[in-house]
Amino acid sequence: MSKKAKAEEMDGIVSEENISTEENGQDQEIDSEKSALTEEEILREDLAKEKDKFLRLFAEFENYKKRTSKERMDLFKTAGQEVIVSLLPVIDDFDRALKELAKSDDTEMFKGVELISTKLRETLKSKGLEEVAVEQGDKFDAEVHDAITQIAAPNKKLKGKIIDVIEKGYKLGDRIIRHPKVVYGN
Repeated sequence: MSKKAKAEEMDGIVSEENISTEENGQDQEIDSEKSALTEEEILREDLAKEKDKFLRLFAEFENYKKRTSKERMDLFKTAGQEVIVSLLPVIDDFDRALKELAKSDDTEMFKGVELISTKLRETLKSKGLEEVAVEQGDKFDAEVHDAITQIAAPNKKLKGKIIDVIEKGYKLGDRIIRHPKVVYGN
């Protein structure tokens, strides 16, 4: 082979290597772009996961704040429940005393006891205490009334209805703290 032929052959090999090197470089660039895209996609997915975690945590915290706020409000509404429940027998005693004093001739004592009773009731009413309204002839409801006993109804109209109220019932806010004790007809 001549030098010229060898040189041309060498140029062909070099040019093929350059072409393959260029192709490899392009392949490497494409591979690096793919890996960059996949890295970018991975980072975006991680960011989306973290955002989702954050939103869930934030929503959970908001629910916690609402729940504790509601519990606190309920606690404030019924904070004095134990004290009020312990004062209910005093109210009952005032009712009995007023009944007996109404029979006597001492109007000044009756007015004094009535004034104290009214003041106590108004104070407790301002704290949320309400009397459960129950009258003779009302329909008996086991959810609200506490049946002391049942007797034969004196007439058909009183069957399944309240015949007598033994002890008044009270509620604090929406919650019944003492059920009215009643006798109902069967």
